[in-house]
Amino acid sequence: MQTRRLGATGLTVSRLALGTMAWGTRTSAEDARDLLTTFRAAGGTLVDTAHGYAGGASEEILGELLAGPDRDEVVLVTKAGISRATGERVVDCSRGTMLRQLDASLERLRTGHVDVWLAHTWDEDTPLEETVSALEHAWRTGRARYVGVSNHVGWQAARTMSLLAEAGVPLAANSVEYSLVERRPERELVAAARALGFGLLPWSPVGRGVLSGRYRTGVPADSRLASSEFARFTGRHAGDHTAGVVEAVRTAADGLGVPPAVVALTWVRDRPGVVAPVVGPRTPGQLAALLTSEDVELPPQIVDALDEVSVDHA
Repeated sequence: MQTRRLGATGLTVSRLALGTMAWGTRTSAEDARDLLTTFRAAGGTLVDTAHGYAGGASEEILGELLAGPDRDEVVLVTKAGISRATGERVVDCSRGTMLRQLDASLERLRTGHVDVWLAHTWDEDTPLEETVSALEHAWRTGRARYVGVSNHVGWQAARTMSLLAEAGVPLAANSVEYSLVERRPERELVAAARALGFGLLPWSPVGRGVLSGRYRTGVPADSRLASSEFARFTGRHAGDHTAGVVEAVRTAADGLGVPPAVVALTWVRDRPGVVAPVVGPRTPGQLAALLTSEDVELPPQIVDALDEVSVDHA
């Protein structure tokens, strides 16, 4: 697998990241092991998790799988600031909560440091200076080799970066939703990333699964849209408002002889400012299909056609 630098840092990562949001819920520990093995065998190094995923089970499973010498072969990303301890989504990027969650993550992951630590979202109720102080402290104490943010729009990431710069700490990355049915990062975030030097880690590059074409004729029983846990998450992009993009992706896939998900993934992977899309396959077979994107480059004519049909989502 080809590699890229994470923004303006010296950290080199695979240009595809393995996401673990469903580990511990829809993905068992055994399936997670197979996914990680397949990903690593393909040359993948970047693995993404978070304190709030599956109530901590995602990090626990990953920590068990990486215990031992394999830890140094993986670039480990985790996040703090979102939890679901009460079943409801709770945002808290205060210094105390961020650092407590980092300590919990390190314990679950069985490591003394993470390679990249992100503030999981923008917190309207916490002064940004306080959140930044937690990122700085983690960086200075070596518990995080690099720091960044997640789900920040352009001005939010730029402001965070300016505060970190005052402390001499670089902003390495911003992880945001970005796909053919979610192109809002192009309004200002992509330009900010390229100008300021942080890398984009797009999550849900296949439009929360919708661009794979799974929901064109119905809702499969084993799909995210059919599950109580992810139905609302996936449902945002499922429906008539994305049907034209889904069909365009399918047409391009038929012409190239690849799965629709690979077309959607490759489109995001090669956008300006993008370092590595984060994919969250449920099975090794799904991951194997996505890994074929490494050998795919979309012709300019197809890129232009996909840009045009998805313009309403920008």
